[in-house]
Amino acid sequence: MSPSFQIRPIEPRDDAAMAAIIREVMPEFGADGPGFAIHDEEVNGMAEAYAREDTAYYVVVMDGEVVGGAGIAPLVDASEKGVCELRKMYFLPKARGIGAGAAMMQCCLEAARRMGFKRCYLETLTGMDSAQTLYRRHGFEPLGHPMGGTGHFSCDRYFIRDL
Repeated sequence: MSPSFQIRPIEPRDDAAMAAIIREVMPEFGADGPGFAIHDEEVNGMAEAYAREDTAYYVVVMDGEVVGGAGIAPLVDASEKGVCELRKMYFLPKARGIGAGAAMMQCCLEAARRMGFKRCYLETLTGMDSAQTLYRRHGFEPLGHPMGGTGHFSCDRYFIRDL
């Protein structure tokens, strides 16, 4: 029997837990140097950073504990309008392999559609193989170059899908 989990919108009380998760998970994959999301200002205040109408961030909760999250926001400085970015999708090990990633992906893509986005972009890196498998299963196609001005110049894998 898989552990049960819930997905809900982030709240200010979740900020410390999500910052800790990001700071724990990213180094696990070697993503703690310059040019990675771990250094983004919003990491310490995710609820506020995703409070605008054109953004959304969700957390995965197991037994009352925040164990992961992911969000949607407009792709900054994109040459193409109507493109959002799947952002900061990270899960603690206990939340992996139980269907939380697939459920979170659906939640984020549905939110993006409701907000009127036409395409969804994401950045990742070599070594995050399970994540890339999840992205492909949900219709993301590899893209040979980065899009927008994310500032995450150390990422080396890019994906996009139509919504």
